[in-house]
Amino acid sequence: MTTAEPIEFWFDFSSPYAYFAAHQIGPIAARHGRELRWRPFLLGAMLKLTGMSPLTEQPVRGDYARHDWARLARLHDQPFRLPDRFPILSVVAARAFYAVEATAPAVAGPFALDLLTAFFGRGIDITDSARIGEIGAAHGLDPELLAASAREPQWREALRLRTDEAIAKGVFGAPFIRVGAEGFWGSDRLEMVERWLETGGW
Repeated sequence: MTTAEPIEFWFDFSSPYAYFAAHQIGPIAARHGRELRWRPFLLGAMLKLTGMSPLTEQPVRGDYARHDWARLARLHDQPFRLPDRFPILSVVAARAFYAVEATAPAVAGPFALDLLTAFFGRGIDITDSARIGEIGAAHGLDPELLAASAREPQWREALRLRTDEAIAKGVFGAPFIRVGAEGFWGSDRLEMVERWLETGGW
């Protein structure tokens, strides 16, 4: 492993665990001088591939997850509320992200973090392209152009290609962190990610 390898943060905008991890992954990358690449993808494609159902629809595991998310919110002192509509199809938010990454890359990461926080911290509907435009405006982005991005073929294709890339790289859940060829699944693996970066792996 070399110090030049970036950190890839694979996530779905509909993942509570990704929301909690997203607030930690930036500081981890900064501490180790690594480029952080935000990589939203469609978790639904992975669920079909692995034969799994959304976590909240799984008996026993769903109840545990709801309890765990509330516990994580208290642990990290983060606002959290499970939205009334959950899970969501995150295509609108993900397409908007790739439009921002291509046209204003410096704000792509903060924009992604704000989308996650809007959804899980404030209950804002990020399937609504107009609301996404409002969130983008806080970063100096044109809200009308951003709201229209969900309908544009180039961003639809960008998301499809990233989701295909995720499958090819063995990403099967969210969040999924990759450092070079090494993959770490789950927000509870962030400590391991940091140790890997500190030591160069084992």
